Parts: sequence; structure tokens; C-alpha cells
Amino acid sequence: MLDLKNISKTFNPGTVNAKTAISNLSLHLDPGDFVTIIGSNGAGKSTMFNAIAGAFYVDEGSVILDGKNITFLPEYKRSHFIGRLFQDPLKGTAPTMTIEENMALAYLRNTEGASPFTRISKKDKAFFREQLSLLNMGLEDRMKQPVGLLSGGQRQALTLLMSTMVPPKLLLLDEHTAALDPGTAEKVLNLTKDITTRHHITCLMITHNMKQALDLGNRTLLMSDGSIVLDIKGEERSTLSVEDLLTRFKAGTGKDLDNDRILLSD
Repeated sequence: MLDLKNISKTFNPGTVNAKTAISNLSLHLDPGDFVTIIGSNGAGKSTMFNAIAGAFYVDEGSVILDGKNITFLPEYKRSHFIGRLFQDPLKGTAPTMTIEENMALAYLRNTEGASPFTRISKKDKAFFREQLSLLNMGLEDRMKQPVGLLSGGQRQALTLLMSTMVPPKLLLLDEHTAALDPGTAEKVLNLTKDITTRHHITCLMITHNMKQALDLGNRTLLMSDGSIVLDIKGEERSTLSVEDLLTRFKAGTGKDLDNDRILLSD
């Protein structure tokens, strides 16, 4: 489904500020995989997401999605079939536009053959209302309100819905609950599980919570220095504890995981 084949990316090459962010990285995902990713700051997690989403072109290697080589496909074209949520809940929506207008833009952009100038029908609006009701936040009764009036959790839930109304081939979640309070984060996380399961969406999720990384999905990756150092799944993953994960990380990298945000998360 997704194949990263020996991809590498160096920023500021040939200068004193040269930084190799990912190096000779390979990864294969099967359809429906839900993969959690753990790693310290600078491990290459977000850089890998940017390479997949097309925020830049990789220096070496190739990006294959659903059998199609998208290595040199522009980011705006990849966005038609790759959904992405960021840590900042304000990033995925336009605050001065209404909930309905935000949903219409997302729906038309991701619907094959649709033009951004297509008129939204009553049937489309009913669909938006039905989708919003699944969030259980009462947003279906606020469709004419500007998104800027919503809380961070409501905006993140709306962004998740907008990214999956037309199910993408791949969903990238970059610590999408980290900026939310614990109660709201849990609600958005449960919505994530429900939506990805219902639509059988292949998903990569960066998290700083090691227990969460083992409890969610079917596979866990640990990254360090621009490489995948551990890839755990199946029966091996089901019996692993957080302490085991830390031990495996040290065995795989020769160093302790030193990110306090990860170590102190529960």
C-alpha cells in the first residue's frame, strides 16, 4: 500500500549547517495498517511525514502509494488522497469561514471529478450534518458559525472529520492530540479509532505516549537519528510493556531514550 524505498533527506547540504534528517529509510505498510511511531526530537518522525506528504522532494529513494510512484508529485496533488493532522488544532481549518464552508471545501477538494466552484446541494449539506452528528459535540446545530469560535478540541475533531469524509488512501497524524487537555484528547483519540476502523483507513500516527503507542493500532515503530530502529507487531507487540520498549530501544540504538516528554507521559 505504502512503500518508502531507501529515502534520504539532508537539509542545507554542503554547508556547516548540513543536517541529515532521514537516511536510507525503508518502510512498507499493508492496507488498513494503523502504525504508531515513537522517537525523540530530531529522530526524523515529522521529516518522514513531510516526505510522504510532499512538503519536499527526497534526495534519494522513492515514495510509492497504492502502486503509484508519487516521489515527484507536488504536495497539493498528494493532498487529494493523503490526509494529515498536525499537533496545532488551529492548522487544519479556516477560522473566518463557517463550519459548513470548511466542510464544503474539504469535500470538494477530495471528491474525484469535483470542481472547487461546484455548488453544494441540499443533499451535501445533509451529509455534512450527518457526519458532524457522529462527533457528539453538537456541531451539527452550529454549521453557520465561524470555525474560529470553536474550542481547540472541537476544531481538531472537525479537522479529523474533514480529512476523512472522503476516506483518504493514507492518514498522517502528527501528535494530533498533544495540544489538547486529557479529556478532549481521549475523545479525539476515540474518534480517530472509530473513523479509521469504519473506513479501513491506513494510518501512521506519531505519539509521545509510549503506552498509547503499544495500545493503539497493530504495529509500533521506534525511530532514532533518521532511521527506523525497531518495528514491532503481532504477538511480540501484544506482550510488550513500556519498560520492555525502553530496553529494546537501548539495545537497538546503544543509548537510552532521553526525551522527558515521552518518559513522563502516562
